Amino acid sequence: MKIALINENSQASKNSLIFKEIQAVADKKGFQAFNYGMYGEEGESQLTYVQNGLLTAILLNSKAADFVITGCGTGIGAMLSCNSFPGVICGFAADPVDAYLFSQVNGGNALSLPFAKGFGWGAELNLHYMLERLFEDEKGGGYPKERAIPEQRNAGILNTIKATTYKDFLTILKELDQDFLKETVSGKHFQELFFAHCQDQAIADYITNVLNK
Repeated sequence: MKIALINENSQASKNSLIFKEIQAVADKKGFQAFNYGMYGEEGESQLTYVQNGLLTAILLNSKAADFVITGCGTGIGAMLSCNSFPGVICGFAADPVDAYLFSQVNGGNALSLPFAKGFGWGAELNLHYMLERLFEDEKGGGYPKERAIPEQRNAGILNTIKATTYKDFLTILKELDQDFLKETVSGKHFQELFFAHCQDQAIADYITNVLNK
């Protein structure tokens, strides 16, 4: 599994702490972890929570990542932005139980966390435990287990509804403000990480075109 971290500008200074915990859990599970920033460096390309959602959608729809950890001050804005795109089922978690239940009941592919609200003493422990519970079992296993079948059915229905109510993702990229899109994909390590793992050539070609303008 390829796990991507995306931070927005207000919480960029916590990037290294957050990625350290993601990397630790990923190493235990045999997963790969990739840090798309922001990195808290002076002069770097900015990401707002709205751009977090767009970048999350690019990574998931192109299969450059299998799961995205993102967030903002409260975690709510980034979650809303992520869920405004097709191919993204983003939950919210403030504690390990939230993370585990999202994984088992909803089986989504992105999780938004609050990186300011409640992020105080022991925050790195809570983050680590959330990540452990998030990836503890194969997603979509159900909770309680006797509810697995109806929960899996409902998750499938939601995916079908999103496929019906949302435009094709490449069409969305073409209809977005192109300056906004270019700013979103102009991070320090974006090209290095994205093009090495992207599995959708049409999306890769379009992003290349945007970056070269």
